[in-house]
Amino acid sequence: MQSETELKPKYTKGFCDSLPKFDRGVSWLCWAYNEEKLIGDYLIKTNELLKQTVEDYEIVIVDDCSTDRTNEIIKRLMEDIPEIRLIRNQVNMNVGYSSRKAIRSASKDVLFWQTIDWSYDISYLRAFLELLKSHDVVAGVRREPVRAADKAMKPFLGLLKLFGVKHITRRSDTLTKAIISVINYILIRCLFNVPLSDYQNVVFYPTELIQSIMLESNSSFTNPEGLMKAYWKGASIVEVPISFLPRRSGEGKGTQPRAIMNSVGDIFRLWFRWIILKKEEVAPKGHIQRLNLNEWELL
Repeated sequence: MQSETELKPKYTKGFCDSLPKFDRGVSWLCWAYNEEKLIGDYLIKTNELLKQTVEDYEIVIVDDCSTDRTNEIIKRLMEDIPEIRLIRNQVNMNVGYSSRKAIRSASKDVLFWQTIDWSYDISYLRAFLELLKSHDVVAGVRREPVRAADKAMKPFLGLLKLFGVKHITRRSDTLTKAIISVINYILIRCLFNVPLSDYQNVVFYPTELIQSIMLESNSSFTNPEGLMKAYWKGASIVEVPISFLPRRSGEGKGTQPRAIMNSVGDIFRLWFRWIILKKEEVAPKGHIQRLNLNEWELL
């Protein structure tokens, strides 16, 4: 009898290639602020992947009042890619507002988002979408370590193993980003006690489900908020491996001091509102199917 580690993975590149195009409409969401170095290639790559993967799609992009050529580049590409839907904020509103606006604007059956720096590996997109036929939510979990961070992260490995969340050491390409990510995970996990393996990754939802959830955060906490409220609402969530990819160019906004302060402020404000004041029903109604790496072929 073969051991579990010797069994052939269920989800492989061949499995994805064997599936027909996804037969539900898909809204690909993104938001950008001053990303002229990346936005053109990003939208072209997005369109090519969607054409290969789904029958019907739209690309909803919120330009958060960019002051560089981001808006100009998007408008030029819209002439060749009619599936792009551009929404522009009149003033810079940051990620929380922009992500909520993108979610509200989605018009297809299911939705998900990918960052403009393509920081998550969604090579198995077709398999992720297929899982929406048997689960309410498909949530990414970072799997593979970024080698640039390994040596610097060694002093933290022992501590993190005590928490039983070894995967959160595999989160970024710099020590600063990795520490911020680890603290963010532990803080959310301890305060809200929703046993997900990752809170900041690509997430796939039925559009009707996520649009029925009132999102209150004004920062990157919007992503964890959506997952937690879906869980409290009774959703079945399946975890899938979606690894981190380093940014190639441009400037990341998520670890700037203002962004961190906004996120921490939202975490404590909403913890006080939901948990202390009991303004949100936080009963563990949902079900989480943990990531099983043996089911997935390494890319």
